[in-house]
Amino acid sequence: MNHKQRRGFVMSYSCGKDSTLALHRMLAGGDHGVALLVMVNEDFKRSYFHGADDKMLKQYEEALQIPMLMVPTQGHRYHLAMEEALQQAKAMGAEIACFGDIDIEGNRAWSEQRCKNVGLDAAFPLWHRGRKENVQDLIELGYRCLIKSVNGTQLPKSILGKVLDAEIMDLMEQRGIDVCGENGEYHTLVVDGPIFHKPIAYTLGNVLDFGTHSVIEIDCMEMQREHHAFSL
Repeated sequence: MNHKQRRGFVMSYSCGKDSTLALHRMLAGGDHGVALLVMVNEDFKRSYFHGADDKMLKQYEEALQIPMLMVPTQGHRYHLAMEEALQQAKAMGAEIACFGDIDIEGNRAWSEQRCKNVGLDAAFPLWHRGRKENVQDLIELGYRCLIKSVNGTQLPKSILGKVLDAEIMDLMEQRGIDVCGENGEYHTLVVDGPIFHKPIAYTLGNVLDFGTHSVIEIDCMEMQREHHAFSL
């Protein structure tokens, strides 16, 4: 009987829904998470794209029980900082680097080049899966994906801070936008689900407007100690 070899991997992690589902699929397949790699905007002291600050990122590390490599950088050396972090993950035992990309070829090629430069294989657990299928999987698996930001020309600000569910999916379909938000229609922070050993404790703050986009402040609370019974 053949047994699948258990591989060590580093996950390029944004705290959002796509990278969380990709991480879920890697763990469910029997592979071992060596590290979470999170790129941090050096100027704003928050993770790129999803805006988690240092305190919240530490909550993610504890909730997911995978060591986190927080990588502060500025845009002009983003690629170099990522390669340095991938090298560090390789030294920790990672054989492959995983990404949550779905079908944008340019993004995949960029990530593959970073891996090639450091001698790691690249994996894309969500590649060419249906965008709607991914969102449905997240909801059915029980992930709580908070709507962190929206493009106000496409989605109402009233969904900020709400959990992505079938009703919000229907709203997106009615408006003719991508339910996976691959064009920047919205971003999420995942705060609980099957791979979380405990939920992320958070509070909702003010809604901030930046031109066509609006963001809700999501701040972490004191870490919760209780565990719950989610399992893969």
